[in-house]
Amino acid sequence: MWYAFRVLRFEEALARILALGTPTLEVERVAIEDLDGRVLADDLVARADLPGFDYSAMDGYAVRTRDLEGEPPLRLPVRGESRTGAVPDALEAGAAMRIFTGGAVPAGADAVVMQENVTRDGDVAVLTARPRAGQNIRRRGADLAAGATAIVKGTRLRPAHLALAAALDDAEIPVTRRPEVAILATGDELRRPGTDAVPGTIPESNTVVLRAMARRAGARARALPFVRDERAATERAFAAALEESDVVVTIGGVSVGDHDLVRPALEAVGVTLDFWRVAMKPGKPLAVGRFARSGRRDAIVLGLPGNPASAIVTFALFGVPLLRALQGDARPFPARLRARMTRAHVHDPGRLELARATVTHAEDGQLTVTTHGNQASGAVTATAHSDALVFIPAESNGVPAGAEVDVLLLSDLSA
Repeated sequence: MWYAFRVLRFEEALARILALGTPTLEVERVAIEDLDGRVLADDLVARADLPGFDYSAMDGYAVRTRDLEGEPPLRLPVRGESRTGAVPDALEAGAAMRIFTGGAVPAGADAVVMQENVTRDGDVAVLTARPRAGQNIRRRGADLAAGATAIVKGTRLRPAHLALAAALDDAEIPVTRRPEVAILATGDELRRPGTDAVPGTIPESNTVVLRAMARRAGARARALPFVRDERAATERAFAAALEESDVVVTIGGVSVGDHDLVRPALEAVGVTLDFWRVAMKPGKPLAVGRFARSGRRDAIVLGLPGNPASAIVTFALFGVPLLRALQGDARPFPARLRARMTRAHVHDPGRLELARATVTHAEDGQLTVTTHGNQASGAVTATAHSDALVFIPAESNGVPAGAEVDVLLLSDLSA
């Protein structure tokens, strides 16, 4: 019986969730154009120096500083040109070469005089300032030497990483496969937003937000048709989803009421429960289990409560880190920040509270946070207007204004 499972502390529940992400999913090679948000499956190593040759940092004239004697102005005949996409001849002794930004520094040259410090007298460059050796030259290997690690394994790739991969001349990169996620909302009362408002029904709001959060975490997520409160139909829906998905997220029906069919339906189709219930609010009735599949890794089940705030907070704190861990993300759970409370927050001791809140910066630069007044688990408005979660310790009676607290930014939990 699920009743036999002890209530876990938040930290223990999170550790168990992250452990389910090991081993990670399979590796695939993906074109750099499609890498944004993917997780690197192996270190990306530079096969050659970056840049691959010495080049000019600006338009000007390449010179040999050892040829320059006396005080400016210094006169040198101009011989040749170096521009991007071409290899210049070696620089003649006692001469200057016209060079453009990105152009290769000719052999023999050791400085570039920017054109603002040069005047032309026909075929003669008149230098109004004496350059130093190495001036305005970007050296070969200055960014990365051949064999150096450019991006470490487990990095979630951002657009700038794509630019680096392209600069290293890599067309495809090994990344971890995206998790396949199926989301099933349960309950006779549910209807699609925008459909007829039949008495006793409510527009279902959880699948749309959880699907968006899962996609931001790098998963392929789909919302399946609502599952009505009928045992056989619930079992069929769960069985099909478990065979096709790496992670199955159920919403609602996970408690112990007479019409809560999720637990018996999951048991009937072969799901083994890992834990049930976490000492936190919102979101105490969180069910986590595994489903064995022949020749494949186990499918993972997250049974979330149905109240919107509970579903969103529990998926942000447990579902998103699980999806990141499955992809080998080196930082599946974000770091907590410290912030100063702008006003008091009352708390009933017993469970860790993740209070929805808004963060700002005070005049002294410190991060400040204000919890919302309505912390009800069904309060969609407070959730929509929040950008952070505040950790209110389980044993406390509340937190006074001015106290420092741990904070998680929702942007770090949903992206």
